[in-house]
Amino acid sequence: MDRFRIIEGGAEKRDVRRLMLEIGVAARKAARTLALAPRQRKNGALTLAAAHLRTSAHDIVAANARDMETASAAGASSANLDRLMLNAARIESMARGLEDIAALPDPVGKVLAVYERPNGLKIERVATPLGVIGVIYESRPNVTADAGALCLKSGNATILRGGSDSFHSSSMIHACLVEGLRSAGLPVESIQLVPTRDRAAVGEMLAGLSGNVDVIVPRGGKSLVARVQEDARVPVFAHLEGIVHVYIDGAADFDKARNITLNSKMRRPGVCGAAETLLVDRAVAQTMLAPLVTMLLDAGCQVRGDPQTLAVDARVVAATEEDWRSEYLDAIISVKVVNGLDEAIGHIENYGSHHTDCIVTENPGIAARFLAEVDSAIVLHNASTQFADGGEFGFGGEIGIATGRMHARGPVGLEQLCTFNYRVHGNGQTRT
Repeated sequence: MDRFRIIEGGAEKRDVRRLMLEIGVAARKAARTLALAPRQRKNGALTLAAAHLRTSAHDIVAANARDMETASAAGASSANLDRLMLNAARIESMARGLEDIAALPDPVGKVLAVYERPNGLKIERVATPLGVIGVIYESRPNVTADAGALCLKSGNATILRGGSDSFHSSSMIHACLVEGLRSAGLPVESIQLVPTRDRAAVGEMLAGLSGNVDVIVPRGGKSLVARVQEDARVPVFAHLEGIVHVYIDGAADFDKARNITLNSKMRRPGVCGAAETLLVDRAVAQTMLAPLVTMLLDAGCQVRGDPQTLAVDARVVAATEEDWRSEYLDAIISVKVVNGLDEAIGHIENYGSHHTDCIVTENPGIAARFLAEVDSAIVLHNASTQFADGGEFGFGGEIGIATGRMHARGPVGLEQLCTFNYRVHGNGQTRT
C-alpha cells in the first residue's frame, strides 16, 4: 500500500481518481487469485491476522485514542464515541471474530443444487465469489476487520473506505490484515483500505472504478446510505436505518417483557439492532407500562411518549410525529400504547425500516401472525433485538444487515457474499 500513500494537504497529494483506479485494478487482479485460493491459505491469513491484532493491541489503542480525542473535540455524542472506542476487550473480540470466520465452512465451490434433464444433461448450481466488494462505513473501526475477513473467506477482494473519524484506528487494523495476507502468501491487495479522507474517493467507488467494483455495501447513518443508493452505478446491499420495535403483547410474560425491553434498548444503544420504539398493548398497559417506563428512565434512558405514557412519570417527554420515524442510536426511546396486534403491525409498517422487530408474547398464534406479517429482515419472538447480528446468527460476523429484498436480506455473511454459476455436464448432446 506504500505506493498509495497520501500526505494530506501536502505537495505529494496524488490525484484521487488515479489513486482509486489503481486500487480498483489491483483489487480485480487480486480477486482472480482469491477466487481460486485454497481454503487453508485463506484460513491461514485470517488466523495470522488475528495474531497480529493481539500483538499490536497497544498500538491500535493508541491510534484509537487519537481518533477519540478528535471526535470528542468535535462534539461527538456519547453513542458515537462508544461506536468509535476500542479497548483490549474489543480488540480481542475482533481477533476471535477472525478466528471464528476461519473456522466456518468455505462457501466457495459449494454445490447448491444438482439435477438432471430428460436429455441426460447434468446441471449443478455452484457458489462463486461476487468479485470485488466496496465497503463504505462510518465510525466503527471494527468493520475494517469484519468486512475484510468475510470478503477474504468468501473469495472476494475488498476495498474499504472507513470514516474520517476512525481513520487512524482503521489504518492500524488494516495493517494487521495485510500482515496476515503477506504471511499466508496471498496478494496484499486482497484487502485494501482507501488511504485518504478525501470524500471524492467515495464518489469514485460509487462510479465503479471503471468496472472494477461489483457491489457496494454501505454501513453508516441515513445520509451516507441515501447518498450511496442515489449515486451508485453498481449494485448496493442497502441498510438504510434501524428503526427497531419491541411490541409487548397482551399475552406477554412480564419478566420477559422487562428483560427483553431493557436489553434491546440499553445493552448498546448505538448499534443498529437497538430498540428505538416500544409498543405496549392496551390490554396490559395498566400493569406493565409504568414499570417498563420507570425501568428505562432509571437506567438512564430518555423516554418520549404518547399521552398515556406521559401520565406515567414526570420525566417522560411528549413524543412528536418525528420520534416514531427516528433512529436515535442513543439512550432514547419512544413509547406508545396500541390497541392490539393489528395496530402494532400497522405502526411498524408505517414507521419502521424493515430492519428488526420483536414481539413479546406467550400466545403462539399471535406470535405466528407477527412473524408472518411483519415484513422485516429480522423478526424475533421473545428475544432481544440486539441478537440482530451476524455473529449471533452463526455467520462468524457480518458485513452489514441488508434491509432490501434483492440477493441478500438480514445479516450479510459468507453465503450472502457469494453468487453462483451453472455447470452443465453433457455427453455429446446437441439441441434440435
